Amino acid sequence: MAAVPKLELKGVYKSFGNNHVLKGLDIAVEKGKSLVVIGGSGTGKSVMIKSVLGIVRPDKGSIKVDGQETMTMNDHERDALMKKFGMLFQGGALFDSLSVWENVAFGLIQGQKMDRQQAKDIAISKLQSVGLSARVAGLFPAELSGGMQKRVALARAVATSPEIIFFDEPTTGLDPIMADVINDLIVEASKGLGATTLSITHDMASARKIADNIAMIYKGQIIWHGPAKDIDKSGNEYVAQFIQGRAEGPIKMEV
Repeated sequence: MAAVPKLELKGVYKSFGNNHVLKGLDIAVEKGKSLVVIGGSGTGKSVMIKSVLGIVRPDKGSIKVDGQETMTMNDHERDALMKKFGMLFQGGALFDSLSVWENVAFGLIQGQKMDRQQAKDIAISKLQSVGLSARVAGLFPAELSGGMQKRVALARAVATSPEIIFFDEPTTGLDPIMADVINDLIVEASKGLGATTLSITHDMASARKIADNIAMIYKGQIIWHGPAKDIDKSGNEYVAQFIQGRAEGPIKMEV
């Protein structure tokens, strides 16, 4: 008997007026695995993640976590579900008015009502796990470089020991070396927690490094899904054009 996927979307549709973003999206992630969804801008990647998080409500379809339908959950059930999730937002999305450690401990203090000193100790430990010293804990986000901010955001994403972590364009805006550092930290953090991860990116170097499996989304549907090692021999001309970064091919840029 096949194991129940940790996360499963079936037949998910979402439109904003006449803009049909998701058109019957089907995707599943096995427990403890890393799935990276690639695709160009405006293909539905972010709307997919926002649908799982409940930020966006799909028009129809099914979204299950551990086999439990989330589309019909009440507020109390969704609050409990959210405790399973960690999120690394594009750009980091740190709170400017909070110190670094308070950013990392936000979910512990606000979500789990943990004592501040205990939360601070955990935050400093998580910062050290992403290569930042305890000295950084008392600084504010504006005092950090872009790469350091991204590390703080990663520490925050894993601070509550989530079961499922979402990574939204984790290497955007970083130089190639820092991007590779972040990729390594994502792998270490995820494997250390035994977490299931769903990432969205258009950075193929990142996708290859952090993924067990890769799926490509195009015009609101998954058009290819397979092991990361098979991406170069997908046999799909859309996938080939995207990963090779070619202007010529079936994917036409909207002008």
